[in-house]
Amino acid sequence: MVDVTQYLAYLQSVRQVSNHTLAAYRRDLQHFSAWCQAQGDTLETVTEAAIVRRYLSDCHRAGLAPISLQRRLSSLRGFYQHRLRQTGQTVDPTVGVRAPKSPRKLPASLSVDQMDQLLRIPGEQPLDYRDRAILELFYATGLRLSELAALQVADLQSSQRVLRVTGKGAKQRQVWFGRQAEQAISDWLPVRDQLAVADETALFVSQRGRRLSQRAIQLRLQKRAIQQGIPRHVHPHMLRHAFASHLLASSADLRAVQELLGHADINTTQIYTHLDYQHLAEVYDRAHPRARQGN
Repeated sequence: MVDVTQYLAYLQSVRQVSNHTLAAYRRDLQHFSAWCQAQGDTLETVTEAAIVRRYLSDCHRAGLAPISLQRRLSSLRGFYQHRLRQTGQTVDPTVGVRAPKSPRKLPASLSVDQMDQLLRIPGEQPLDYRDRAILELFYATGLRLSELAALQVADLQSSQRVLRVTGKGAKQRQVWFGRQAEQAISDWLPVRDQLAVADETALFVSQRGRRLSQRAIQLRLQKRAIQQGIPRHVHPHMLRHAFASHLLASSADLRAVQELLGHADINTTQIYTHLDYQHLAEVYDRAHPRARQGN
């Protein structure tokens, strides 16, 4: 019979887990052991998945967060699987047991008004034209930072307002953009031709005429956001989120947004429906008389 002490010794000596991880396993197993004893049972003799489910249910009712429930189940599963390997027993009471999923964290985004404020970059210097084109293209297409940084001049089909984009897994797709992004790019291209060195094919270049790096784009966006008075840390992926959530709020066409973002799985795109519902809930709480009065 393998007990908790022996399992913890195995984790420490063989698996060489960190002290922090070892302490977490010990707490979880001791907690379950105490719960079993209160039920007239022991951790070592539990054989039914229903008991593990009831334990997790009790923990959930006590207010334990889903991520903590997942960790406790993982601790139990590790113990029982180790016992199977050591003793040859065929019963693992954690088989088929699932802890509740943690709610997906909503991505940070910008409102329509904040995006409008960010895009109103003043100035007639070369970098002003470039940065306006970058920001307009981010918001118009929802490109990832890596995708935008990798753009070539040859990827641009300005007459059709279409870009050829190489995304994750070297998969290519076409994305469309609107007239404001088209105008910003048209303003930038003559300036770009003056800056770019002879053999440079990148759409966006630095003052030295070479391809603008991803880090440089991040820094330019942060600088522009501060200059435009946006009261939060702004990063390129936030513009991708703004593109998706604003487009979805207007069109409700999840499949189209999936295609434009280059998501292989529509479940990835569905996070933006939650952003929209969150916005609706905020509007309701501000506007509905019963919500405002707390009735």
